[in-house]
Amino acid sequence: MYKINKSSNSIQRLEQKSFSSQGFRERDHLQEWIAKQPGVLEEDFLIIQKEYSGFYGTQERLDLLALDKQGALVIIENKLDDSGRDVTWQALKYASYCSRLSKAHITKMYQQYLDVTEPGANAEERISDFMDGQEFEEIVLNKGVTQRIILIAAKFRKEVTSTVLWLMNSKVRIQCFRAKLFSMGEELFLNVEQIIPIPDAEDYMIGMAEKAQDDIESQDKRKIRQGIRKEFWSKLIPAMNATSSKLYQNINPRTSTSIGAASGVSHVRFRFTANTKHCQAELCIKRGDKSENEFVFDKLAESKSIIEGKFGGSLEWVRLDEEDACRIKSKSDGNIFDRDQWDAMIEFMTDAMCRLETAIKDPLKDVGRQVKNRAPTV
Repeated sequence: MYKINKSSNSIQRLEQKSFSSQGFRERDHLQEWIAKQPGVLEEDFLIIQKEYSGFYGTQERLDLLALDKQGALVIIENKLDDSGRDVTWQALKYASYCSRLSKAHITKMYQQYLDVTEPGANAEERISDFMDGQEFEEIVLNKGVTQRIILIAAKFRKEVTSTVLWLMNSKVRIQCFRAKLFSMGEELFLNVEQIIPIPDAEDYMIGMAEKAQDDIESQDKRKIRQGIRKEFWSKLIPAMNATSSKLYQNINPRTSTSIGAASGVSHVRFRFTANTKHCQAELCIKRGDKSENEFVFDKLAESKSIIEGKFGGSLEWVRLDEEDACRIKSKSDGNIFDRDQWDAMIEFMTDAMCRLETAIKDPLKDVGRQVKNRAPTV
């Protein structure tokens, strides 16, 4: 790895170091780095357990357990400078243990993890948010033989790579990531890159897994639920358009849990959500960059008392530091699949959205101007 010097139009080699030489340990360091920043593995993962040893009949511990966007369990095994000879066997054992986990068991495991790492957080809500707002009842977790394995090490022995390639040919979803440590002066740099399989092959494997999952899920049940949601939105949108607000004049009904309208600030939307437990009107801040989300949210929060005064009540301010969006919302109980509740839900949601738009539109315009003038983050 090299550092580029633009002024001299030259490059300077970074010195590669072993993890052990710098005092780094597998459990205390590499594992923690990945748990806090799973995106280093080039994909969105939700870490749901760490150092888990609750498998029946064994006290073995897996390093990290995660969910991917398709609801598959991902076993992540970390080794430092050398993979060792037995890492594939170890990971396969964990995958076999995980293959028996039900959705309820997975949710319970994740709740136990959250109770330690983020007391007060709800596992079902976090999983739903991670799955892009899908209703929890419709999310399929750990279906069939969709379990995945990720191995991480600075160096992989030949017996390991040979076994991994054979397992891939046997349709086991397994990846190897090489983690390297570099230094320049007192600064240390971590580079993590996928070496098996090559990215094009991984895209193909993920595509096949998605298709397999779609074939397994009950299409009839999903179509019924989607139809009911579209019917609900078909009633809410005209009710919203009958108010003084113009937000939803060009919005069509959808089959999803949420529908949104532009706010005038890029990737900040006025959004309705309705599922089996609640209905809400919210301002959703999802700009694709965590620092920008926080900037917009924090600037609006400076006017919290003014906004809530104009709104005429308290709002729920959710910064979601560990997620990809921030929200300012008003929420009430409700079940979108109970038509008897629709009138009350629609009345609450349209009223809350109108008041939210009125209360927040001026502060949001000011923040929008600040966002445009804000220097890009590095």
